[in-house]
Amino acid sequence: MANEATHSATPLSTPTRNHLFTSLAPLWAVMIWAGNTVVTKAASVAIEPASIVFYRWLLAFVLLSLFVGKGVWHQRREVARHWPKLLTLGCLGMAVYQGLAYQAARTTSAINMGVIVSLAPLISALLSSAVAREAVSRRTVAGAVISLLGLTWLVTQGHPQALINQGLRTGDGLMLVAICANALYGLLLKRWPMPFTTWQQVHVQVGFGALVSLPFWLASPISPLTAANAPLVLYAGIAASIGAPFFWMRGVTQLGAPRASLFMNLVPVLVAAIAWGVLGEPLREYHVAGCGLVLLGVGVGLRVRGGKRS
Repeated sequence: MANEATHSATPLSTPTRNHLFTSLAPLWAVMIWAGNTVVTKAASVAIEPASIVFYRWLLAFVLLSLFVGKGVWHQRREVARHWPKLLTLGCLGMAVYQGLAYQAARTTSAINMGVIVSLAPLISALLSSAVAREAVSRRTVAGAVISLLGLTWLVTQGHPQALINQGLRTGDGLMLVAICANALYGLLLKRWPMPFTTWQQVHVQVGFGALVSLPFWLASPISPLTAANAPLVLYAGIAASIGAPFFWMRGVTQLGAPRASLFMNLVPVLVAAIAWGVLGEPLREYHVAGCGLVLLGVGVGLRVRGGKRS
C-alpha cells in the first residue's frame, strides 16, 4: 500500500512526462517564433535591421560551432561540393527572410506580421505546385482566395477600397516577399537532399547567412550592442535560431509533419496576444476578421483528404 500511495502521488512518471514534452514540442517552437515576431517589431526602434540580422546569425553560428563544428569540419569536402546550394539556402532562409522581416517591422505592426506569417504553409503549397508543374486543386485555389480576402481586410484595416487608392503598405509588402522567400527556401530544402545531419546543415546555412549579411551590416549604420538591444539579439540568436528549430524537429520526428504543422495556425493568435500584452498594440475588429479569414483559407487550402493533401 505504501508503494502504491507513493506511486499515485507522483504527478507524472518519467515516460509520461517525456511523451507530453515531445507531443507539445511543436507548441514550444511556435511560441518561440511568435515571440520572435514581437521581438522583431521591438527591434525596429532599438537596432538597425542589418545589425541585428548579422549579430543574430553570427551568435547562432558560434554557438552551433561548439556542438557540431567538428562534424562539419570532417564533412568539409561535402560542404565544398554542395556550397552553392548551401549558400542559396542560407541567403534565402536566413539573410533575406529575416532581413526583410526586420525591415518590414518598421512600417507595420507585429499583429499584421503574425497574420502574414500564417500564410506560409499555403504559399509553400502553391509554390510547390507551380515548380512541380502539378495541377492546383480547387480546394487550394479556394483557400488562397479566402486567405487573400482576409489579408486584404487586415492590411486595409477593414476598408478594402483603400488598397486601390493607397496601395499596399511597405511593411506588409516586404513581409509578403519575406514569406515567399522562406517558402522557396523550404521547397529547395526538400528538393536538394545533402549528406549532412540536420544540425550540420543548419550550422553551415547559418554561417552563410552571417556571411551574406556582413556587407549589409558594414554598409548600413552600425548599431553597437547595448543593454537595450542585447536581449533582443540573444533571443533571436539563441531561442529563435537554435531553440525553436530543435523543438520543431523533435515534434516533426515524433508527430509527423502534417500534425506538427497544425500548430502553425496558432502563430497569429499568439503574436496578437503577446503584442497586445507586451507592446500595447490594440487588437481591433479588423484584426480578428482578417486573421479568421486567413486561417480559414489556410485550413481549406491544406485540408487533408484520404491521408493526402487535396
